[in-house]
Amino acid sequence: MAGNIKQMMIERTAVLLAEKGLQGASFSEILEASGAPRGSLYHHFPGGKDELVLAALEHAANQALGVLDRLSGKPAREVAEGFLSLWRSVLARSDFSAGCAVVAVTVAAESGDLRAQAAEILRSWREKLVALFVADGIPKKKARSLAASLVAACEGAVILARAERSFEPFDLVAAEQLAIIEATTKSAS
Repeated sequence: MAGNIKQMMIERTAVLLAEKGLQGASFSEILEASGAPRGSLYHHFPGGKDELVLAALEHAANQALGVLDRLSGKPAREVAEGFLSLWRSVLARSDFSAGCAVVAVTVAAESGDLRAQAAEILRSWREKLVALFVADGIPKKKARSLAASLVAACEGAVILARAERSFEPFDLVAAEQLAIIEATTKSAS
């Protein structure tokens, strides 16, 4: 039961970060959203909010990496479609109220540890995309720029879609990213 409470707190914190940002994810909201008793916060996370946020970041990172792992061996276009689909589904499930928990921490954290963890997560996503693109025959240098562009484009597209409460900007960005990747794939073969 205790492990379930801890995991629920981590998962709910990740969602609250994606919806409300770092400052908006208060202990009270985390406890309410997870159904955890008040004393459980410091029991499971003696390091306080930063420790809980680090765990939530790791959870968010693993969600995205899990999607990318399932795309192993797929063509670069399908990899990009899968990554884009992940972010489009976040928008759809939340009715445009959630974005990326990692970005939320990146832009608001005062803690060097939190910013460093966010940077490592974004780097791990890029590195995984690079490996998947290279496996499809894209030269490593080009794969690196495509991966960075795709991550940045997804994050920006999520912000635009949330602001406009519309899939239109997201879909425009997605189509452009896919066109670039498809053109690169054709020129690499």
